[in-house]
Amino acid sequence: MRLEHIAFNVADPAALAAWYVANFNMKIVRSFDEPPYIHFLADSAGKSLIEIYSNPLGEVIDYTKHHAVTFHLAFAVDDIEAERQRLVAAGATLDGEIDHRDNGDKLAFLRDPWGCAIQLVQRLNRMID
Repeated sequence: MRLEHIAFNVADPAALAAWYVANFNMKIVRSFDEPPYIHFLADSAGKSLIEIYSNPLGEVIDYTKHHAVTFHLAFAVDDIEAERQRLVAAGATLDGEIDHRDNGDKLAFLRDPWGCAIQLVQRLNRMID
């Protein structure tokens, strides 16, 4: 068994999907133009999926009211400083400073334009490929 996807309910899945495709090298692998406007996004390795939709059966959480450690999407990067700057220029907002860990890892939180927390992770030693 392996994890296929993680899903979350958002107010504007088409706009959120477009932003992640444009800024995280993700690809829409399946989408529907009728409610609940499901979009499956694959990461650049084609191994992880995010499902986003707007389904009235569930709550659209206001992520801005929750600390970033409560829920976030984490992306592995090679240059955390450059990626932070690039994402801020694309509409993300900073959520704290870069955390330099004793083991050499660097972690940083941002918020996408809808307030969802993003973590950038620059590992000294990758945990998975």
